[in-house]
Amino acid sequence: MVIGFIFRLLAVCVCIALTSCETQKIPEATGGSRADGTIKLSYDVNRFEKPIVQWDTAQQKAEDKCRNWGYQNAEKFGGAETHCVMPNGYGGCETTQVIMSYQCTGSLSPPK
Repeated sequence: MVIGFIFRLLAVCVCIALTSCETQKIPEATGGSRADGTIKLSYDVNRFEKPIVQWDTAQQKAEDKCRNWGYQNAEKFGGAETHCVMPNGYGGCETTQVIMSYQCTGSLSPPK
């Protein structure tokens, strides 16, 4: 009886610990097109993570990439796309990739 209670208490503590894992995420460039003036930045989220996304850093990365291509700036557009990259076999997803698109803006000049 006591062992069952301890086991349940331990299981609850583990579940609480797993569901409250806040993790810093910095999106990385994973695609894009100079001709279209688009950049795709993405990050992965595991099932029990609570991502804290560094959007300021992502914006800077998109702007830097656009400037390297000869554009002047970048703006986030559209909603985030999500794709399961690691299904768990039970119809759920262990790891999800989140993709955000950025549009390069300003006049296109020759690349640096």
